[in-house]
Amino acid sequence: MNHATRTAFPLRRAGKVLIHLTHGSLLFAGLFAGSTILGGVLPSLSAVDPVATAAARNTTQEVAGSIAVAEHVPAVEVEKAQVPPAVEPTGLTREMVRVRDWISRTYRVSGLVLEPVLLAAQDAGKHSGIDPLLIVAVMAVESRFNPFAESEAGAQGLMQVIPRYHMDKIGKSRGEDALFDPKLNVRVGTLILREGLRRYGSIQGALQYYSGAISDPEAEYARKVMAVKQRLLSAAGRVGEADV
Repeated sequence: MNHATRTAFPLRRAGKVLIHLTHGSLLFAGLFAGSTILGGVLPSLSAVDPVATAAARNTTQEVAGSIAVAEHVPAVEVEKAQVPPAVEPTGLTREMVRVRDWISRTYRVSGLVLEPVLLAAQDAGKHSGIDPLLIVAVMAVESRFNPFAESEAGAQGLMQVIPRYHMDKIGKSRGEDALFDPKLNVRVGTLILREGLRRYGSIQGALQYYSGAISDPEAEYARKVMAVKQRLLSAAGRVGEADV
């Protein structure tokens, strides 16, 4: 399915080219027929009205001149006019599209399934000031991008949030399965990360707080998440960037 997603844009582009060629062929055929008709009509017009004959010839020459100009427009100018958008039609940034494709290959998850998940990470990162790729790295470690994952301890969803510890962030009016909603799960998980960052002042401290292992001297959880994030940075094209 992801292969179909990746090939959708080339196929769409090929379709546009085919439509362009078809329109060009029809225009050429119409002009050819018009010139033939005019050619047959011109002799009879010249016998009746020289002014009409001259007008018809001028019209034919103007149309032919327009076609010649259109045919000689450099392809480079057309490409320059088509400025690619900063955000893909999916709503993902180009960076996140590259991340999506890498995750799809690495974790064997459909790109279509990943798109709303990564959109949620983008939005949560924007509102919290946390790098979306850190949020994505936590998802990878916690659930391998399974929105319905549930642990024996009761942790739920993409970021494996334990409901009873975070009802203030979830909302008491929500049902017991609320965290299986990817958007809510990512929002709550990001709030926990931000809470840890505020308390401990570093990404490592925030991650250890997130995992419930703040006293671990080896910071094993944080190292695991940051290792995944480095791979995500590479996939995204952020060369040479490092985290604190």
